[in-house]
Amino acid sequence: MIRSHGGRVTAVKRAVLNTLISAPQHLSVETLTGSVQQVAPDTSASTVYRILEELEGLGIVVHSHLGHTAAVYHLSGLVHGHLSCVRCAETIEIPASFFSTIADRVSGDYGFTLDEHHLALSGTCARCQGR
Repeated sequence: MIRSHGGRVTAVKRAVLNTLISAPQHLSVETLTGSVQQVAPDTSASTVYRILEELEGLGIVVHSHLGHTAAVYHLSGLVHGHLSCVRCAETIEIPASFFSTIADRVSGDYGFTLDEHHLALSGTCARCQGR
């Protein structure tokens, strides 16, 4: 897909994609950069940002903002929302259909279409509430 859009497939791009493929959770640029540097030590965070921007433009990667933290990245695919705990930073993925009522209401009342990849609600998880 990268080549078909005029891009080059480099070792660093492969390392970014391999890291995202094997990651059990969404990753920050800082975490991605550290992982990529194990394969390509001279890779900077700005290079990883540029690669992520390119991959996002191609629809391969999406980013989300969870609470007050830096953006996190994951492979595109099944659209989902997030519940983000403000105390422990746990993130729970929930089906995008959970937001369908509000998406319909926002669309009907305001003519606004929600970006389902960026949906995140902040609050307190059950574990932190029990503390």
